[in-house]
Amino acid sequence: MTIRTRFAPSPNGSLHLGHAYAALVAHDLARERGGEFLLRIEDIDGTRTRADLVPEMLADLAWLGLEWDGSVVFQSQRLENYAAAGERLKAMGLLYPCQCTRAEVLAAATEFGPDGPVYPGTCRGRDVSTEGAAWRLDMAKATALAGPLTWTDELAGVQQASPELFGDVVLLRKEAPASYHLAATLDDAAQGITLVTRGADLFASTHVHVLLGRLLQLCAPLYHHHLLLVEADGKKLAKRRGSPALAQLRRAGEDGRALADTLRERRFPAGLSLGSGVDGAP
Repeated sequence: MTIRTRFAPSPNGSLHLGHAYAALVAHDLARERGGEFLLRIEDIDGTRTRADLVPEMLADLAWLGLEWDGSVVFQSQRLENYAAAGERLKAMGLLYPCQCTRAEVLAAATEFGPDGPVYPGTCRGRDVSTEGAAWRLDMAKATALAGPLTWTDELAGVQQASPELFGDVVLLRKEAPASYHLAATLDDAAQGITLVTRGADLFASTHVHVLLGRLLQLCAPLYHHHLLLVEADGKKLAKRRGSPALAQLRRAGEDGRALADTLRERRFPAGLSLGSGVDGAP
C-alpha cells in the first residue's frame, strides 16, 4: 500500500514556522517511505477565510523546497460531500438540530471536554426549528451503534477511542457547511490518506474522527501526532501573537531550503522549542 500524507492549512492567517514544521513532518514521512504528499486548503470558515492568502501559502511551501503530488484540493469545492454525509447521519437518526448559542452552552455546561464546554443536551429530544440550526451528533446513540473503537498512533501506540468525552459535538455548523471533525474525516478518506499527520494538539480529536469513520464506513488510516513548535511560554505559535510569517522571511531574502533543513534538524530559532505531547512522542 502506498503511504499518503497531507498538509491541510486554513487560509485565515499567514503560515508561520509552526506550519512549516508540520508541513515538513508530513512531507518527509511520505518521501522517506516512497509515498505521496498531498495539499489541501481548508477554506470553509466563511467568517475568517481569506482567499488572497492561498497563493502566498503555495509560494511559502515552494520556498521551503516542498513539492506536493497532484492538484491542490479545496474544501470549498466539496460542500456537496459534507451535506450528503450530514443527510446520511440524519437518516440514521444520529443528528438533531440545536439553536443554542455558544454563550448559552457555556452558561449551562457542567463538564468540559477537549473542545471546551460539553453540550448539556438542551435541544436533544425537543421540537426545535431546523431553520438556521446547527446539527449535533447524538453521542450516546452514535457510540452504541458503532461499538468499541480503537485507533493507532505511530508515536503513542494503540488507543481506545473515547468520543463521549466531547459530548454531542456539532457536525453541521450554523456559520459553515461542516465542522472540522466532519470535514477533515471525509476529506482524508476521499483523498486516500493512509497516514494522518498533525500536531499533538489535535490528538484528542481523533476519538471523534474514528467514530465518524466507522459510522460512515470509511477506511481507517494510521495517525502520527507530532509535537508542536512552541514559544518560550509553552504556547503554540500564532500570527496574532506576533509569530513571524513565512512570507515575511521569504520576502526578506532568507533561504527557505536552509530554514527547512534547520527545522528538520530541530535547530530552532531562539525562544522556540518543541512542546510536550502525547506519550511516546519523540
